[in-house]
Amino acid sequence: MKLNPESCYQAVLTHDPRFDGVFFVGIATTGIYCRTVCSARRPRRENCTFYPSAAAAERAGYRPCLRCRPEMAPGRARADAVGRLAAAAAARIEDGALTEGSVGSLASEMGVTDRHLRRALRSEFGVAPIELAQTQRLLFARRLLRDTTLPITEVAYVSGFSSVRRFNALFHARYRTNPTTLRKSQTPAAQTGTLICELSFRPPLNWDAMLDFLSDRALPGVEWVDRDSYYRTVALREHRGWIAVSRSSTRYALRVELSASLAPALPPLLARLRRLFDLGADPELIAERLGGLAIDDPGMRLPGAFSGFETAVRAIIGQQISVRAANTLAGRLVESMGAPIESPFPALTRLSPTAERIARATPGEISAIGIVTSRANAIIALANAVIDRSLSFGPGVNIERTMARLKQIPGVGDWTAEYIAMRALSWPDAFPHTDLGIRKALGETNPARVLEMAEAWRPWRSYAVIRLWRSLKPLSPDTGSAM
Repeated sequence: MKLNPESCYQAVLTHDPRFDGVFFVGIATTGIYCRTVCSARRPRRENCTFYPSAAAAERAGYRPCLRCRPEMAPGRARADAVGRLAAAAAARIEDGALTEGSVGSLASEMGVTDRHLRRALRSEFGVAPIELAQTQRLLFARRLLRDTTLPITEVAYVSGFSSVRRFNALFHARYRTNPTTLRKSQTPAAQTGTLICELSFRPPLNWDAMLDFLSDRALPGVEWVDRDSYYRTVALREHRGWIAVSRSSTRYALRVELSASLAPALPPLLARLRRLFDLGADPELIAERLGGLAIDDPGMRLPGAFSGFETAVRAIIGQQISVRAANTLAGRLVESMGAPIESPFPALTRLSPTAERIARATPGEISAIGIVTSRANAIIALANAVIDRSLSFGPGVNIERTMARLKQIPGVGDWTAEYIAMRALSWPDAFPHTDLGIRKALGETNPARVLEMAEAWRPWRSYAVIRLWRSLKPLSPDTGSAM
């Protein structure tokens, strides 16, 4: 990633939040590196060096600023192919892809060569994959040490280190202090059975619109949305619990509260939330491409999915029916096949049905709750494809290959595959052009013509879809697209 030093310095001088996480500034006189939003005294230009990632700054010998906390910076969404590959690989690494696997296996899963993946990551972040993974783990550990009361041994393992000794050694070598000293210098909130984290974003973010979209499609028993927060039950690996997400009142960040039972799964959980709320988006870049569609709402994000499988099932259920009807049927499926769970919220009573549970069901068992047989068969086939790993909804999967595999499932056509790509895979350029709501919003009945009109919005057509659907809601809240 090429950085213009003069432009970068101007962003630092103005504390420009649009570049938060896009680059970091190393300050020679202090030996630390900062985000553009840092409130510390502005450095002199001759003392500044700019880096495309926190890992690159640390590789150059800088330590993270204790005031602006680089570990809290939002990610980046890029439009070019190399940038998208690097961002997807970074997300997979954050999920722990290199904790047990190799760079070669990650490249194979992403459909590229080992060499190409290394080149893409170095081009975008300025470091090799292993360096990126190590920095991510160390920064995440710093975050836990500062914001939680988790024991240091647990911090080490949650952050992806195989031994406390290795964690202590790397931490001291990189930051010239040890975890115990850093923990003593902080005053984390008292242990209450919950953990609290923050996820930063680049403004603007239309939080109300995000909640509105998710509220309309909330999975009964699993999700709940009130006036200013999103809640859901969570099952990650063997860990069960709940989360509550609201907007921070003081920073460009979301406040995440979660049950302490989910602490061991914190890195992948937060990564899923970043995708769900599209926190890596660059609103200015997207609005520039969307033109008039974004004038009144540049902060509208692309709602993703906490669970790609869950969202794909919901998409199949919702084919050719209203949002309300789809919610009713999805709720019945949850009640029938979702495991019960206790939570402090009366609306959260079940976990989302797993692929394994649905794969054991018969078409008759699913149709008995009101889902037509053809869709019941498609849902079971989808579950089996996830189990046999011929289909994955993780970050960085090959979009074209995944969509082709989806369409091999009887009952999954172009519209459903495009919708799943848009939300479950966070693909920014999906466009279900046969959608009735899109055609109504554009005033065009010819699908081919709809596609032509959408060319101007590439590579951000998914964002155009969300805005087109939203433009219809005040007039017709329960008709048009079921999604």
